[in-house]
Amino acid sequence: MVLQDAWLYEASIKENLRFGNLDATDEEVVEAAKAANVDHFIRTLPGGYNMEMNQESSNVSLGQKQLLTIARALLADPKILILDEATSSVDTRLELLIQKAMAKLMEGRTSFVIAHRLSTIQEADKILVLNNGQIIEQGNHESLLAAKGFYYDLYNSQFAKSK
Repeated sequence: MVLQDAWLYEASIKENLRFGNLDATDEEVVEAAKAANVDHFIRTLPGGYNMEMNQESSNVSLGQKQLLTIARALLADPKILILDEATSSVDTRLELLIQKAMAKLMEGRTSFVIAHRLSTIQEADKILVLNNGQIIEQGNHESLLAAKGFYYDLYNSQFAKSK
């Protein structure tokens, strides 16, 4: 599970990444970090993979926390994955890195992606559009745009904002 509010423990980065797979080797930890586009960042930190996270994890940015939790999920290798607003609070550059990492993470597994930023879900096989707790539309990105319903309006309002 990768949540909007990424959480890390007061422990080393390596220990944080191993949380989902305590038996992971150092090499597996590094491979997961590379797949999550966070290895380079980790290596620039004082202590690298051995850097201790402080209690609030304030020694890394929110986007970097997201990438670290994606690496943790990659290392855990779950059959079912839940991504809850994983890109909601990051800048565009980090959003692209997170989206690339999420694509790798979702390969070969069932994934539930909760998103308000529709750019996150455009490649999904099936999108369920909810309004006030009710499913009001479903389909893939193209079919929902073609239907010109709620998803279409939401997508166009987000696209217009980004111009």
